[in-house]
Amino acid sequence: MNMSAKLLPNVRWRIAALLFAATVINYIDRQTLSVLASEITAELGISDIEYSQVVQAFLICYAAMYMVWGRIIDRWGTRVALAVSMVWWSLANAGHALSRGALGLGVFRALLGLGESGNFLAAEKAISEWFPPQERGFANGLVNAAASTGAVLAPPLIVLIFTQWGWRVAFVVTGAFGFVWLVFWLRWYWVPSKHPRVTSGERVLIETAPGGPPRRTVRWIELFGFRQTWALFLARVLADPVWWFYLFWLPKYLSDERGFSIVAIGLTTWVPFLTADLGAIAGGWLSGRLIRRGMAPVQARKWVMLPAAAVMPLSLIVPASDSSVVAVTAICVVTFAHMAWKTNLMTMTVDVYPTAVVGSAAGIVGLGSSLGGVIFTGITGVVVERYSYAAIFFVMAFLHPIALAVLHVLARGSVGEKTAA
Repeated sequence: MNMSAKLLPNVRWRIAALLFAATVINYIDRQTLSVLASEITAELGISDIEYSQVVQAFLICYAAMYMVWGRIIDRWGTRVALAVSMVWWSLANAGHALSRGALGLGVFRALLGLGESGNFLAAEKAISEWFPPQERGFANGLVNAAASTGAVLAPPLIVLIFTQWGWRVAFVVTGAFGFVWLVFWLRWYWVPSKHPRVTSGERVLIETAPGGPPRRTVRWIELFGFRQTWALFLARVLADPVWWFYLFWLPKYLSDERGFSIVAIGLTTWVPFLTADLGAIAGGWLSGRLIRRGMAPVQARKWVMLPAAAVMPLSLIVPASDSSVVAVTAICVVTFAHMAWKTNLMTMTVDVYPTAVVGSAAGIVGLGSSLGGVIFTGITGVVVERYSYAAIFFVMAFLHPIALAVLHVLARGSVGEKTAA
């Protein structure tokens, strides 16, 4: 810690900016393949089923490392763990340039998944360390918005690099971004009690805020005995496949079903991720506003999730419409609603569990997201190759309402009531 001793106000929002930047890089890296999928699969002779297996390689390793990264983050601390995660996935992303077929692409995709799963867990841990309850929803909204921002920036940026130097250079360039971020992270991130620039007023705000997570000691194995853990886990299994579909399959859908060129994909696919940005920020802001008005944190999150789930059946419009404009508009509404939902669901983890085990709890819950993605992606590859995209959009229309019902039943009201299952 060689920074100047000069105190600065609102250091927590500088931390939020670093988490935002890390997540933007995270999503640019994972989107590089998605944006260039049609070009790469054609050049390397990869079928739809093989492409789905490449995506699954990422998701399986991403899922497998969730609980591992959760424990690493709690043991090593947010600063070191996120730095290691960033270095790992940045090198793996650049390595995609060496691929010569489906197998090689799958190997580097798997390595990318092993590293990238640490990002969101570290972000949740950092938010639990730096933000009071009424600000956590908005802070998580920024992180989720960063995911969408990365997806917004990825298509035009990657297509530009591709048109100038080819797809292999695109992976190398995007892989280099993480090392620039690392310099700022190692200089700026410390927990509030050890940060040399935090004012006493900000430290008091963080440490004494009412409505925070319980401060009791919870062992890792105890996390599996809470209904909240299983409620949050299953909600991620059911609802998150919608996001994985748009992340990995949207460019390919627009190319295969709507006839979009690579340039048209670059000009269009950022729009649904921009609306996802807005949904993440709006969802986090709205639950924070409800908390300021006196509502319990978990109850506030659920009230915002309810209308978001109600909007998701608009997915049915996408395959039914002959108009690409109407289809993309419906997708935009769906991604807005999904991110409002996801922001509040992720923030519940910070609301419910003690800060000391937030990384581990987020790892268990986040595993549900990747498991749902692995299963759904495998199904998508088969259905798309043998039938069409219509059935996929039909299923996605009802996943969030089902997930909300499961969350409500298993949690039996407030998810914050830590009753053993």
